[in-house]
Amino acid sequence: MTKILMVCLGNICRSPLAEGILKSKLSNDFIVDSAGTANYHVGSAPDKRSIAVARKHGLDISNLSGRQFDSSDFDVFDMIYVMDDSNFQNIVKLARNDEDIVKVKLILNEVHPNKNYEVPDPYYGGDHGFENVYQMLDEACDNIVKKLI
Repeated sequence: MTKILMVCLGNICRSPLAEGILKSKLSNDFIVDSAGTANYHVGSAPDKRSIAVARKHGLDISNLSGRQFDSSDFDVFDMIYVMDDSNFQNIVKLARNDEDIVKVKLILNEVHPNKNYEVPDPYYGGDHGFENVYQMLDEACDNIVKKLI
């Protein structure tokens, strides 16, 4: 069973959206989860704007709960997708060896290989930013699914 983790800063905007999108595209033969590099929102539901944009696209992420990434996640997950370079650097700092590091990838490299584009954090922007992030993640998740199936 393949296990995939989506990571952003607070685990309330981008990574729960990515989790919900990828889960909707995969069978139960896969486990998809999300986490944040910071502990600001541990136990919190996703941002209401993430919930709304997901719902607009037929997904319900309202039951997800924020949690912080832990180095033990390297033992659990086969792939760790991060939303931006800051998340990448924070996760790699927790890596214990090269095997951990090779699991960590910028998610938009699934759409634009080796370009290292970042998914912008929509938290301080308007609703349009959440729709933009949804579209980016949806395309990246389509490409992840093509690789997995």
